[in-house]
Amino acid sequence: MVEFRDIQSFIDVANHNSFTKAAEYSYLSQPSLSKAVKKLEAELHVELIERSTRHLRLTDAGQIVYQQGKKLIETLEEMKMLLDELSNLATGEIKMGVPPLIGTLFFPSIARMFHQNYPNVKLELIELGAKVIEQLVEEGEIDIGIVVLPVDESVFHIHPFITEEFVLFIHRDHPIAQKQTVSVHELKDEPFILFSKNFKLHDYIINTCKNAGFTPIVSYESSQWDLILELVSSKLGITLMPKMIFHKQNSPNITIVPLKDPPLLWRLGIITRKGRYHSFALKKLLEMLKENQL
Repeated sequence: MVEFRDIQSFIDVANHNSFTKAAEYSYLSQPSLSKAVKKLEAELHVELIERSTRHLRLTDAGQIVYQQGKKLIETLEEMKMLLDELSNLATGEIKMGVPPLIGTLFFPSIARMFHQNYPNVKLELIELGAKVIEQLVEEGEIDIGIVVLPVDESVFHIHPFITEEFVLFIHRDHPIAQKQTVSVHELKDEPFILFSKNFKLHDYIINTCKNAGFTPIVSYESSQWDLILELVSSKLGITLMPKMIFHKQNSPNITIVPLKDPPLLWRLGIITRKGRYHSFALKKLLEMLKENQL
């Protein structure tokens, strides 16, 4: 079997046109180099060097092995460089799935911080409902997701990310808007505007209302948080959302009212699929997210 070190020895000899000079360059003995070249000739069943002349000269076969051998060495060196770059996060790609609301709140900060440290890693955002994100992470279509907890612990590695309180978003002219706090049960006669059914928040809000003793009246559903708040601003209903989204919306018509104890919590987690290979880039992104909970 042809060995890489024999090819390297032959190229060293050809580059220096001398076994003696090649031996000095490679820190190998001249007999070792001669043995390596003869071994390579035996493996390839050709003569590589004309031995009938005083000066070292390559045969036609030797020219071919020399040219192709240089390409092989360059390819191996490039492979090593690429692997070194990969391990140092110089390159790479990560597909991150997040629901639109989570993307609005956190992705700009995540992308900015990660890009500052690893500018050549492409961080691709996939915005879909949390249920779909879970499915895509499980199927290996995306690398990582930030979703509403809980999720199936037998399928995913789960890292807690953010916990935030839900509050009532309501038009400021509504009588309930004047309250200091409000219970979920007090909202039983109000029309709700919810996220679409493929969002976990849809089921979460409905189940919260059922636990409070009623099935909510759903007037509208949307996959876009800003459209939901536009509908609230137009007096078409109320909604429950994480408090931090209030500072992202611009309508002067909307106010928020805290919910009475016990608080309704929005728990987010970072998920990756168990048993799947984590690239160096993904490992560093996970480390950053866990160390800098935004």
